[in-house]
Amino acid sequence: MTNFSVIENKISSVKKYLDILQNYKKYSRKEIEDDFNIRGALERYLYLSTQATIDTAEPFISLRNFRKPTTIREGFEILEEEKIISIKLREKMVKMVGFRNFIAHDYSKIDYDKVHDVLQNKLGDIEEFIKQIKKLI
Repeated sequence: MTNFSVIENKISSVKKYLDILQNYKKYSRKEIEDDFNIRGALERYLYLSTQATIDTAEPFISLRNFRKPTTIREGFEILEEEKIISIKLREKMVKMVGFRNFIAHDYSKIDYDKVHDVLQNKLGDIEEFIKQIKKLI
């Protein structure tokens, strides 16, 4: 599979996860924390949407023959250095990587204020990133 195909598949996955996440916006922070079914599904789809975004950046970097990142965050830094994304968007995406890591590794201490905030206010950052990449492939 070519990098181009991988990018298209990952963008498709991101869009699918974002569509699913829209269904969870109706829940309050308390409803999310109190219902383990909602909580588990929401955490998983937030993780998947962020991971698929990361997985979109990596083959794009390779496709464009940019320097190879050594960390997940560095991928977004490279895209900013190469003028693919703005500094502001890079900062937002790096924060999403941190959120993804929090969901993946600190699941026993999840802050549901943060989860609710990402759900309600940060999914647009992923949409903006995907829009920028899609314009350039």
